Amino acid sequence: MYFFYIKALHIIFVVTWFAGLFYIVRLFIYFAEASEKPEPQRSILQEQYQLMQKRLWYGITWPSAILTLIFGLLILHLYGSVPSWLIWKLCFVAGLYVYHFLCHALFKQQQAGLVKYSSNQLRLWNEVATVFLISIVFLVVLKSSLSMLWGIIGLLLFSAMLMLAIRIYKRLRESGK
Repeated sequence: MYFFYIKALHIIFVVTWFAGLFYIVRLFIYFAEASEKPEPQRSILQEQYQLMQKRLWYGITWPSAILTLIFGLLILHLYGSVPSWLIWKLCFVAGLYVYHFLCHALFKQQQAGLVKYSSNQLRLWNEVATVFLISIVFLVVLKSSLSMLWGIIGLLLFSAMLMLAIRIYKRLRESGK
């Protein structure tokens, strides 16, 4: 009976973790775009974005990542054995934690007032979490290595379409200026 409560809590914190990861990179984009504004608009916007980043990162994203890990490990313990699909899922989850730590490095840079990446580069970075989300959800739902192969092929096609959409969006934005 406890298994389902733990699983529900795990899913809840996965959702809030992803929400934080998606939104933090949007804030990185806005911070980078604010750096192109004239003063005093630049400093006012960047100060506000830094505050929003800090509250989101330490108030939602980090706690959700930690609680996702705790409840995930409890579920893993309760499974008793590790099916092959779960091994693949854990590999993607490890990649997601690497992404989280890389976002933390970006967070630290922007908290120090540094802008090392353009808003376009950050827009691409924002899609990495989407790729992880799709991979993990398909693996959990389908629970099959063959389905995973088709999922990876679909993921590659999705990624290519996403890159194309980003390029089209960039051209539309630039032509509208």
